[in-house]
Amino acid sequence: MPPRSEFAAKVLAVVRRIPYGRVATYGDVAAMAGHPRAHRSVGAIMRDCHDPSVPCHRVIAAGGSLGGYGHNLQLKRERLRAEGLEVTPGLIRRFAEVRWRPRYSPLSSGSRRTTLSLPARPHYPLKVTAPSERAGRPKPRRRRPKVLG
Repeated sequence: MPPRSEFAAKVLAVVRRIPYGRVATYGDVAAMAGHPRAHRSVGAIMRDCHDPSVPCHRVIAAGGSLGGYGHNLQLKRERLRAEGLEVTPGLIRRFAEVRWRPRYSPLSSGSRRTTLSLPARPHYPLKVTAPSERAGRPKPRRRRPKVLG
């Protein structure tokens, strides 16, 4: 077995904490492991994990879609149904009710954010202009493609 990184060890520890009959998203797991924007890395760790003590099937994509499961979505669907979840071919029904989002994560370091609540503002900068600044500028013209006849 290849050596695991510290982040991979935290991810697997978080996934082991997901209760029976509940699910968490890749982004939720990444945030609880201390790296809120590393959802793709969580997916790679889940894909390569073959440890039966880690319930990888409980980690799903955002919005309640199933995501991947080593290219065996039928097995993931069956395991989630065995835990009592309602699963359609591509989605988890009542996703908001079965989503596991603990309030605090003991796996985060002290300097990092310890709650799973979403940030109050988006992570990208927003440019806000006052209406008075926009009033003097004309609307940009949209160019239409030339029709060759």
